[in-house]
Amino acid sequence: MSDIEVRKVETKADHKIFFEFPWRLYKDCPQWVPPLKSARRSTLDRNHAAAWEYMDGEYFIAWRDGQPVGTIAAFINHRHNERWNERIGWFGAFDFIDDPAVAAALLGAAEEYVRRQGYESIRGPATFSFHSEIGVLMDTYDRPPILLMPYNYPYYPTHIEATGYTKVKDIFDWWTDAQYQRSEHGLSHKFDKVERLAQRVMERRNITWRLGDKRNKKQDFAIMYELYNSAWQDNWGFVPLTEREKQDLIEELSQIYEPDLAIYIFVDGDPAGFIVGVPDMNQAFLRAYPRPGEPELWTLLKVLWHWKIRPKINTLRFPLAGAKPEYRSAGIGIMMAYTYLKVYRESKWDEFVGGWVLEDNEALNEVIEGFRAKIGRRYRIYQKTLTAK
Repeated sequence: MSDIEVRKVETKADHKIFFEFPWRLYKDCPQWVPPLKSARRSTLDRNHAAAWEYMDGEYFIAWRDGQPVGTIAAFINHRHNERWNERIGWFGAFDFIDDPAVAAALLGAAEEYVRRQGYESIRGPATFSFHSEIGVLMDTYDRPPILLMPYNYPYYPTHIEATGYTKVKDIFDWWTDAQYQRSEHGLSHKFDKVERLAQRVMERRNITWRLGDKRNKKQDFAIMYELYNSAWQDNWGFVPLTEREKQDLIEELSQIYEPDLAIYIFVDGDPAGFIVGVPDMNQAFLRAYPRPGEPELWTLLKVLWHWKIRPKINTLRFPLAGAKPEYRSAGIGIMMAYTYLKVYRESKWDEFVGGWVLEDNEALNEVIEGFRAKIGRRYRIYQKTLTAK
């Protein structure tokens, strides 16, 4: 078999190959959901992407017989290292054919980059922060991923672990059948009890809640940003959004944000907790199938057709939820349960999917499990200690 050569991405031609490689790799995979080209371009653009304001790194392509057979990014996330007092590098944008030698060569290039920067270990995959796609899919390969979560072939974990990487953390999403939730066997029959508890909490703690404001989305997004950074601040690996990342998140979310699917809870008028649901746009993207060479306007028209005109989306995705730490003992959990049931139990959706959630976030996982939810998919973040050369 021919040798594998891993080269740094340097020319425009290299960038094009790196950009388009997932379409080449997954062209025969019915579960893979292609991203909008503009979204992938924005993520990979080291001159303009918000995350690259605080990162250093390089892109690499693996070649065999003149053909690309894999890609990887190696980078240093300085804000992460400062926040968590770590000395680690990362890998991401990691895709490769079913060949352990290709995986090993790409990971070796990423490890060498991180080692040259003077760092002690490498972790991943992440593309490129915890606000984006992270982890290796470990199961449920027969279903397309939900919005904002990655997909990969089943051989990925085996080839990564063969090069000495070990699990550092698992995350997963939670799935529940909305029709079951509405049945007498689900949670609807418990709503009256939950509502009575919530009413007492609201009166005792001066708690109010509302849906999103159709006339003032800007205010909603400001509250969402405040709560997201506060509620997630102690989560393993979390680094608060920068102002640029905040603006990017608002721009992306505003395109699919439906105020009637967002819940905001207040204690004495202060934002205390939130739940944001959005349509699982991956169901529309899969049907529209963005691809190189196709004008994005045409792609977006197809997305609109499958989303609004002839709706095909039956899954509600909960990418954002949480409560400020100082209010978690003030009955916010009951309020989140109550508002969740009140708003979503009679909705049109067939499935609810929430996450991601860290495997060791026992308190949250116990609450979600109490809603008769099941783990839908598991993702793994790997790490390897680097030895000096």
